[in-house]
Amino acid sequence: MSAVLELLARSLEASTIFLFAALGELVDQRAGVLNVGLEGLMLSGGTLAFIATQLTRDYLLGFLAALAVGALLGAAHGFFAITLRGDQVVSGMGLWILSFGLTTYIGNPYTGPLGLERIGTWLGLSPFVYLAVALVGATWFLLFRTGVGLAIRSAGEHPGAAQASGINVGAVRYLCVTFGGMLAGLAGAVYSLSYNPVWNYNFLMGWGFVSLALVFFSMWNPWVLLMGATLFAAMWQLSLNPELVLPGILSRYIWRALPFAITIVILAVISAPWFRTRWGLAKPEALGRPYIS
Repeated sequence: MSAVLELLARSLEASTIFLFAALGELVDQRAGVLNVGLEGLMLSGGTLAFIATQLTRDYLLGFLAALAVGALLGAAHGFFAITLRGDQVVSGMGLWILSFGLTTYIGNPYTGPLGLERIGTWLGLSPFVYLAVALVGATWFLLFRTGVGLAIRSAGEHPGAAQASGINVGAVRYLCVTFGGMLAGLAGAVYSLSYNPVWNYNFLMGWGFVSLALVFFSMWNPWVLLMGATLFAAMWQLSLNPELVLPGILSRYIWRALPFAITIVILAVISAPWFRTRWGLAKPEALGRPYIS
């Protein structure tokens, strides 16, 4: 495989990590729950998956551990945000700080490479690439073509009206935050077991926060999210090896900062009043607000 084709393949693999995490968050937010602790859920999922796989020599157990811890943390966020009606930003930040500290302590003895044969590819691409694309289509179909999707969107737009029509808003939101947590855990596991199977302190370096930004960029549409994740992953991969495509242009350090700088620009643009006036109608009306029946 040529260097450019390898760059493209790695970009697509990186995009799956953003997609898994952001798709779960998109479903969360469609139901009205904001989880800014996405980075922490990914850290926990990736770390537990790495430890479980190294101890058992079984990739499947590693991924199952990631799904379980992601679901647990997602449900914990739901308990604070839905049952206790607490501030969702505070809860999310708390989860991130807790995960950051715990994974640093628990994962420290396992610092280093995984030491197993890499997960195979199909037609030169990671199997997670195909899974991520299929999940994008399934999420879009669920949200916009099924009664369950209508219930999720109703819980995020007008929870009072949804409750009056017989929808259990609390149950819908709990299911969504747990599902979102599972996908965040899976995203972390794909990073630590497939994309870069080497555990280190704070190994994600902000990928969770980028995934969170991609949800706003997508205007809560899974297909737009797919494009955004692919674009950002390509920029990230290019920043690691810019000499493959653009040799001699800008320093490596500028390339490494470029994806994050673009993320800040995107967030600044979509938070501008003129943008929200024209395009912000897609934002769930009750996003971030606790529902009091």
